[in-house]
Amino acid sequence: QVQVVESGGGLVQPGGSLRLSCAASGTISNINTMGWYRQAPGKQRELVATATSGGSTNYADSVKGRFTISRDWNKVYLQMNSLKPEDTSVYYCTARGGMLVTGTDRYKYLEVWGQGTLVTVSS
Repeated sequence: QVQVVESGGGLVQPGGSLRLSCAASGTISNINTMGWYRQAPGKQRELVATATSGGSTNYADSVKGRFTISRDWNKVYLQMNSLKPEDTSVYYCTARGGMLVTGTDRYKYLEVWGQGTLVTVSS
């Protein structure tokens, strides 16, 4: 079963830094895109940053210049600098690509989400 697991969340003061990590595991033929989304209470889940296998990156306007996404083949990282209280959210990792369908020997383009890791920016 393909899974993605995030780590690195925690409590940090405003202006501080945190590095999130995510790894996709399982039977995967390719991963086109890995990325990070976040969701704060009462808010819709929003894009933070994505990175394709070709090296293209995309950032939400709110994090440009502060966050940096990077990738290995099946891993993605989010370096978060100059953190603000409004960055407080559960951060979710996602991987999209050709993945083995559970219980079959067939691959399908799937998007798999991690369980989330909580980032709290507060004094």
